[in-house]
Amino acid sequence: MKKRARFVSKRLKAMRYVAAYLLASIGGNKNPSESDITKILSSVGIEVDKERAKKVISELTGKDVNEVIAAGKTKLASMPAGGGGAAVSSGGAPAAGAGGSPAKEDKKEAKKEESDEGSDDDMGFGLFD
Repeated sequence: MKKRARFVSKRLKAMRYVAAYLLASIGGNKNPSESDITKILSSVGIEVDKERAKKVISELTGKDVNEVIAAGKTKLASMPAGGGGAAVSSGGAPAAGAGGSPAKEDKKEAKKEESDEGSDDDMGFGLFD
């Protein structure tokens, strides 16, 4: 049976080495080596690029993996994720750090809704009249 080739992007190929490093560190190895990454990747049939493995080792040696992940999460949190802007939900709890109490905001929303409903009267007709 012939094995079919699959397309894998360069970014995902690079992540293989990081994933192998993380697997080794989760397994209890505080400082995984190039041979550890090679052993993990070859166990699932992946040919190892020694240069990429060395790059991952050089970037992560001496760093606590949990701290690296935490730093990455904060970077991702500040990065825009598309969509053009923040969605405004009605009736949900206010976002953390938003000023004012929920009761005050509910009153403001109720006043806005009342004023919006009255705007139909100003035009002389309603949508469902």
